[in-house]
Amino acid sequence: MDKQNENQNGNQEFVDFIVTARKYKTKLTNKYLARQKWEQFNPGYVKSFLPGTVIKLKVKPKQKVKEGELLMIHDAMKMLNRVVSPITGVVKAIHVTEGQKIPKNFLMIEIEPK
Repeated sequence: MDKQNENQNGNQEFVDFIVTARKYKTKLTNKYLARQKWEQFNPGYVKSFLPGTVIKLKVKPKQKVKEGELLMIHDAMKMLNRVVSPITGVVKAIHVTEGQKIPKNFLMIEIEPK
């Protein structure tokens, strides 16, 4: 649980919010505190849509890639998925290795747009 909304005794504190110029106090729920945080979309980040295993890497760091070019093969739910480049650019970093098991939304490859 996020300790952001707790006081020294472990009790949740009230937080302020304003609706149409009126100020209210409320406690944030555990579900809200555990939510996935929003992050700015980056077209050069290649993330996994499903948990699975990296079968084969087809690129190396600093390699130029074109949009639609094969980057890797990812095994998810007994299906081999072709992961292709979303943009044209240069491979900035590879955060996976062959045989590595990865969770959903894992940043696998970073591509710097060119």
